[in-house]
Amino acid sequence: MTTGGDTAHGPVAAGGSLGSDVVPAAIAVIPQPPLLVPELSGDTAAGTEAVRAAVREVVAALAAVAPEWIAVGADPGGRRSVPAGARGTFAGYGRDVPVALPGDDGPDEGAELPLPLLVAGWAAAGSGVRSVRGELVAPDAPVADCLALGAELAVCDAGLLVVGDGAAKHTATAPGGFDERAEAFDAVVADALDRADPDALAGLDPAAAAQLWAAGRAPWQVLAGAAAGRSWSATHRHTGAPYGVAYHVAFWAPS
Repeated sequence: MTTGGDTAHGPVAAGGSLGSDVVPAAIAVIPQPPLLVPELSGDTAAGTEAVRAAVREVVAALAAVAPEWIAVGADPGGRRSVPAGARGTFAGYGRDVPVALPGDDGPDEGAELPLPLLVAGWAAAGSGVRSVRGELVAPDAPVADCLALGAELAVCDAGLLVVGDGAAKHTATAPGGFDERAEAFDAVVADALDRADPDALAGLDPAAAAQLWAAGRAPWQVLAGAAAGRSWSATHRHTGAPYGVAYHVAFWAPS
């Protein structure tokens, strides 16, 4: 697992010729650990500062080009949409830190607002983005369903905020314990994000991802469907596993 700072890249052809003239304004990839939130991290804040800084950077980049976002994440509740303005809290993760998806007042989802959307709301706060709606998929959603959803989301010019963690089995003290396959799995993800390669993300194995507790697999494959057939410029901001869970942060812009 490589942990590093920003690496800039030029235009990268991904998946062939350009498709529709309407594409996501840009795509940001962030992880979903509650420890990103300083009020929840306590004595572990220093261990997450690098990824927190990387998240702030790509969120600022997304806000600079897209005043409206679609946040994509995985949740056991399955496929559903969550409107802009929905509110929730991190109370279920140790402290009652309220958050909201920017936008007009929406339903109060309470502590049940899923973790990826709690993180999306936290990340969007103060960014200046006007509206964020959530699109959730089941963690075990078939690849074809993820790609199809991504293709649907691609026919808008909103920013895409893709939320999810890599394998949670990088060390013996990781939430899932140690699995020697975790490093290779997340190396593929990091390389795909670095090269703006949606085909590589589309090729991730759902069974292996589930065994490795990689919550980002389905959202990344939604990204793959949204980005397919277009050319992107990729900036891979950060990859690391400070607590045995892989955290990927990246930013793609159409090129």
